[in-house]
Amino acid sequence: MPPPRTPEKGLRHRLAELRGPEVKAKALDARALAALAANPGCRRRAILDGAGVDKGKLASALGSPSVFGQSQFAFVRGNAFEAKVKADGGTELLRLAAEKLDRTAEPPMGARLPDLGAQDSEGRTRRTEEALREAAAERGAWTLLDHPMLALDVAGSPAFLEPDAVVVHPDGSWTVVEIKSFPMLDGAADPAKVGAAARQAAVYVLALERVAERLDPPPRVRHRVLLVCPKDFSNLPTASAVDVRKQRAVTSRQLARLTRIEEIAGTLPEGVCFAPELPPEQLEWSVESVPATYAPECLSACELAFHCRDRSRTAGAVTSLGRPVRAELGGLTTVGDVLAAARGEAGDPDDPAVAALRRAAALRAEALASAAEGAPEVAGCR
Repeated sequence: MPPPRTPEKGLRHRLAELRGPEVKAKALDARALAALAANPGCRRRAILDGAGVDKGKLASALGSPSVFGQSQFAFVRGNAFEAKVKADGGTELLRLAAEKLDRTAEPPMGARLPDLGAQDSEGRTRRTEEALREAAAERGAWTLLDHPMLALDVAGSPAFLEPDAVVVHPDGSWTVVEIKSFPMLDGAADPAKVGAAARQAAVYVLALERVAERLDPPPRVRHRVLLVCPKDFSNLPTASAVDVRKQRAVTSRQLARLTRIEEIAGTLPEGVCFAPELPPEQLEWSVESVPATYAPECLSACELAFHCRDRSRTAGAVTSLGRPVRAELGGLTTVGDVLAAARGEAGDPDDPAVAALRRAAALRAEALASAAEGAPEVAGCR
């Protein structure tokens, strides 16, 4: 008789079943985690990301392929720029860190570059924590961790995160480094891209804080991250210090609201599987068995957004109009309910949302009537 599975192994087995046999799990990176935290009520995204499902392939199999993502050219250009920034033992990267974040420290003449290699993500995570512990204990020098591995609990399931770099300052404090290939023109970059980078870096800050909490005394994790980008139209690196305290607070609060993965998995009917090679009818049934919380913002953050938008429109859900509209309508959850309330056919007259809709409908009818009375007759028509 085989030994019983522990709860953790049982969850991993269940998630592997949902992903599909022989399907490799897709790692949950900081970008996806930031998008997940922006919509914590979406159980569909939570279980798909928790199971490591490739949502891009899933969307294509459902007939609603995503149309966003990084081009191969941008990917190659970004890798080349990152290699340039980290060349010569990270000399230029450390110079920028000292210039933008730590001008009172000794100039970085060199840095410790610990080896973070290991066979798997768990091993790399342990090696990263060891390197951070050693660097925090041996103060007075700079340490550069190239692509460390951090772990963060997400709805009861570990997510392994890989920032571009982490710098340990001579005073023992830690800084997250984000290297992006979009340019800084005259010292400023595209605010939308900077905002996305800040949300991504905030996830790394949270993960670093979890490591710091396990050390005694806990090192300080800086809330100003180093954003490194090409200067103007050249390939020369420049940097800016970005305060991510607001993004960190929002992400932490939203992650705490996520329903635990095992709770969602426990509510799914037997036979649910998200393997892209399944017949479309079975795949769509599996996807629709998990409720989604669609909003227009999903279009720029989730590969399944087009599929969810179509279903939301078909159901007449007011969430397809945006979260602000949904919040104003209270208990009216469908467009049909809203129109019926506006016409006086349904709804509680004492409900402020219903009263506002009826008042708006009356004003619209009055405006149309006034316009019709004042319009001149054209070819016998009014």
